Order: sequence, then structure tokens, then C-alpha cells
Amino acid sequence: MSLAPAKVATRIAAGIKRFQPILLSAKTRDVNESDTVVIVTDVLHDLFGYDKYSEITSEHSIRGTFCDLAVKLDGALAFLIEVKAVGMALKDGFVKQAIDYAANQGVDWVVLTNGILWRVYKVSFAKPISHELVVEFNLLEANPRNEVHVDMAFLLSKEGWKRSRLGDYHLQKEALSRFSMAALILSDPILEVLRRELRRVTPGLRVEIAEVRTVLEGEVLKRDVLEGDRASAAKRAINRAANKTLRQSRAATSETRRSAGDDALAAAEDPELTH
Repeated sequence: MSLAPAKVATRIAAGIKRFQPILLSAKTRDVNESDTVVIVTDVLHDLFGYDKYSEITSEHSIRGTFCDLAVKLDGALAFLIEVKAVGMALKDGFVKQAIDYAANQGVDWVVLTNGILWRVYKVSFAKPISHELVVEFNLLEANPRNEVHVDMAFLLSKEGWKRSRLGDYHLQKEALSRFSMAALILSDPILEVLRRELRRVTPGLRVEIAEVRTVLEGEVLKRDVLEGDRASAAKRAINRAANKTLRQSRAATSETRRSAGDDALAAAEDPELTH
């Protein structure tokens, strides 16, 4: 099922068809950055649905420098856009420039594009500031009849933004990341299941959770999923979820006991309730 409502999907598909020859021609002519900004502004309006006059701001000033474009919704800055010439490759250095802009503005999302390739980054304001590529799509390679391609564009659309689809997509991507999977595998409930299965496969085997964890960390899981900021963040998320479940379980047990106590007290005060 498509993420995009039918009306929005139709607009995005039509926009893909319309801008593909425009972008191809611009690339062939090797137009400069200023002309690419004009095309990108039209894409933001016609394909993504942002109002050209009230929601798209050009040359957004940030501490004496300028980011090419910014999108504002309801007066609040939604995301920044760094534009490069249509024929230019999007290098890592360009990402850093855009992230620096976002850090100065406290903006969570940054788009880097040359009109053809669109990359959407989530900025993390931990120390040091980091960023993660969340969405990437190529308008020249997009098929307007392909639901997946349309959905990728929908994530950045005005309608998708207002429904927090980009944030939801990022959360889902994080949940299925190798860091989250590694943290989940090393959580006590999963380790207990693994220990139980090992004892079932090998009757009489005596093994503790700590031993299972040691083998997984040292011989099974790659080190890059166990160390670093993203691995630490995944562990914290798993621990928070486990602690929340534990608190809810304790609260439910406490409530059950309290209700049972109230019933017993009522029965003691009125013996007829027991008949």
C-alpha cells in the first residue's frame, strides 16, 4: 500500500515526468549552481508541494553566510537545502557544510541536492555533532509508475512532512539497523532464550547468560556494531524500552494486589458479600 495519498502520488508522478527532461537538459548544458537553484525551487513547488512564495526561502542567512534554500512551515524552519550545480558530484565536504548550517540553526534535517540526486540527512546534536543519511533518491532514475519511487519522494513532500512520515521512516530504519539488532541480541531476554535453546540442543549443558554474551561479542557480532555512538544509542533505546516494560509490569502487579486487597477488606467488613 502506497504511503502517499492518491492525489499527492499523482502530483509527484507528474512532477517526475515533467522534470526528468528538464534536469537531463540542464546536465547536458552543464548549467551553473544559480540556475540549478531555480530548477530545485520549481521541483520543491511543483513536485513536493511547497508554496514558492511563502514556504521556500532563498539565500537563508546563517551567521554571516548563506544556505541556498530553506523550507518553512507555519513560520518554523523545517529543513535546509544546500544546492550544487546539476553536473557536480555530491562530495562529503558539501555534506559537512550543510550540517554546519543546520547546527547553527538547530535544525534536525538537511537536504543536499544537485537537482538530480537528493540526499536527506538527520542531524544529531550530540557531542560531537553527527549526521546520518536517511533517504536518497535520483529523479532521473525514478519511475513515476513505481510506487516505491513515488513513496521515497513523498517522504520529503509537504504532505509527508506534515504527517511526520520522514521521522517515522527514520525511526523504522533505526529499529532495523544492524546496531539495534546487535543491541537486541545482547539484551537479557534474548540471551536467556539463546541459553535455553542451547540447553535444549545439548541436554545437560551448563551455561550462563554471561558466557553466551561473551561468545556473541567476541566471536559472532562484528565490532563495528558494538562500538561507537550509534551502537551506544541503540543500547540506550533497548534499555529504555526494557525498563518501561518492567515499570508497567510492576504497576500492573501492584494494581492487581491492591484490587485484591480492597476486595478482601470489603468482604471482611460485610460478610454477606461472601455468600
